[in-house]
Amino acid sequence: MTNHIVLFEPLMPANTGNIARTTAGTNAILHLIEPLGFDLDDKHVKRAGLDYWEHVKLVKHASLPDFLATLTDKDQLYLVSKFANMDYTQPNYMQMQGDQYFLFGKETTGLPEVFMRQNPEKAIRIPQNDTHIRSLNLSNTVAIVLFEALRQQHFPNLDTIHNYEQDKLK
Repeated sequence: MTNHIVLFEPLMPANTGNIARTTAGTNAILHLIEPLGFDLDDKHVKRAGLDYWEHVKLVKHASLPDFLATLTDKDQLYLVSKFANMDYTQPNYMQMQGDQYFLFGKETTGLPEVFMRQNPEKAIRIPQNDTHIRSLNLSNTVAIVLFEALRQQHFPNLDTIHNYEQDKLK
């Protein structure tokens, strides 16, 4: 089972760079659905991802239908949106068949409303105060959702303990 982070038409290079760094550090695969609001060579993307870009597993898709066509019947798709009724902690991310894909919307408009209305059973949300803010920051949201999935999966192939260098010498 692999976790995939999918960004629908991301606009802000720094968010995508931060998310790329998170996926590199968690063995997740990053998918970008075009059009992008920036060039991947943008200095803000590179700065946010620092020197981790060589470790990012990146897949680009020309459109949402092109991305959806890559999913198999065994894969699980979650739509992350404030317009969901299910809390992000409710799904069982330990499912053993297929991969898990977390699809996040564009920073300004989210996922297409028609698509969301066609798939309400796949939608999850992070609780927030909707009266004060339009949405949570995209890179923070990705981290929250991804780490809940990883927590439920017992952090597969990740270091859960890291010692100081001097402790390794003893």
